[in-house]
Amino acid sequence: MLPEGSMPMPLYEYRCAECGPFDLFVPMSEVRPDAACPSCAGVSRRAVTAPRLGHGRTTAMRLLDSTARTASEPAVVSGSIPGRPRTPPRPVSTDPRHRMLPRR
Repeated sequence: MLPEGSMPMPLYEYRCAECGPFDLFVPMSEVRPDAACPSCAGVSRRAVTAPRLGHGRTTAMRLLDSTARTASEPAVVSGSIPGRPRTPPRPVSTDPRHRMLPRR
């Protein structure tokens, strides 16, 4: 997690032989092929991974993620439209004689 008020930095993944993978935020100018494991302080090699460009920290990223998610996971709506009273539909008759009755 980034410290509050700091500039965003690339996230790099390292793999410790004892503890497994861990992530580090490191400026691009200071990235090294080896890093110390935060758990055991052992030497860990940098792993080749796909770029991680955003983790949804900004409001815009969260909006984009939720908009994209609605395509595959639409929200379930229960109830009527807000502000409009729900009226039951009038029954429809299929009897042709009912068309000759006077309308109100």
